[in-house]
Amino acid sequence: MAAWRRRLVPSGQRWRRVVHTVAGLAGTACREGWRAPTIRGRPLRPGLRGGDGLCRTASRRNRVGKVMGGVMAWQAASSRRHPDSQHHQTIFQGDIFMAVDQYASPRIDVPRVVDEEQVAFYVENGYLAVPDLVGPAELEELKQDIIKVARGGYPNKTIQPVPAELSDEEVVSRILAIHQPHYVSPVMEKYTRHPRICGVLSQIAGAHLAHWSGNVKCMQSMFFIKPPGYPGQSWHQDENYIPTRDRSLIGAWIAIDDAHVDNGCMWVLPGSQQRGYLYPTEKHGNPDEFDSHDDMACGFDESPQIPVEVKAGGVVFFNGYLLHQSLRNRTETSYRRVLVNHYLSCESLLPWTETQEGGPVARADMRRVFPVAGVDPYAWKGYEQPEDTSDTRLYIRQAAHS
Repeated sequence: MAAWRRRLVPSGQRWRRVVHTVAGLAGTACREGWRAPTIRGRPLRPGLRGGDGLCRTASRRNRVGKVMGGVMAWQAASSRRHPDSQHHQTIFQGDIFMAVDQYASPRIDVPRVVDEEQVAFYVENGYLAVPDLVGPAELEELKQDIIKVARGGYPNKTIQPVPAELSDEEVVSRILAIHQPHYVSPVMEKYTRHPRICGVLSQIAGAHLAHWSGNVKCMQSMFFIKPPGYPGQSWHQDENYIPTRDRSLIGAWIAIDDAHVDNGCMWVLPGSQQRGYLYPTEKHGNPDEFDSHDDMACGFDESPQIPVEVKAGGVVFFNGYLLHQSLRNRTETSYRRVLVNHYLSCESLLPWTETQEGGPVARADMRRVFPVAGVDPYAWKGYEQPEDTSDTRLYIRQAAHS
């Protein structure tokens, strides 16, 4: 497994220095006995009641990110105390969200890309196809980079360098999909943060919520190469695999090639996300059509399904509860390459991992994430990033094909 470490934000030397500074402040707070601030008489962060709480948390977990909120809150409190007061005062009198904003991540501004009619279409139908979000030069960059990943051009524990005599065609034709290529490739990571894609995400990911903030974070990338003859994926809902707290999971399906019925484009059941119901699954029993790694959702009428055909550079956005599938690539020469990135609301925890340190499932929150739009109010928890990408394992899907 990769060695992971926590840091405040995914890039920038300045923020790494802030983490080290905060660690020092935590020690000072412990020695001097300063207490964390309160909101209407309640502690800002339960469990960090004064210097002893900070010391226990820091020593037991040894996670700078975990004490971030308490220390920053302490800083705010110590700077706002009345000089004559012998007791701690409530410091956030007006907007309660000042307490949240106090230690959120820096804001990431993104453009508005779609109109209100398109937002409403997404909320109603659970998907939205937006053409021409990615340009021709960007598509070529992605095509070349997946070859580099597949040839072992980025050191990792899964894909070893392949012999030079093997052609690029021979290398990529053996692979159905690569999961989490952004762990090792800076190019793939760049496209998880594509400004126009993230602009759409900020408008629609939580548009079904009454108080949608526009804050979005990313947790996964998958590059589907899908050569001629390779299978598709049976009916499924992504929330069955990546659970959120507010039904905000959303995929951004970037078409690297023209995606059409013959080469295995996406099929959807419009509106199937509305009830927020996760359908039971079973073995599909059809390895000629679908990847054998996948189970199939069942118990619904699939007759209203429609294909979502898009030109290269278009992006299909789809909700985590939407029923969707893709069929076998029936062409002889056409690849159907797609980069699919998954995102969710920054306000949602991500219980996409085993519980840590015996904690309750309700607080499980995988932090191998990074914000791409707006702010992350949980930035005080820190983010997990690999110390060394060469120690990272990727997941490769390889499937038999006719």
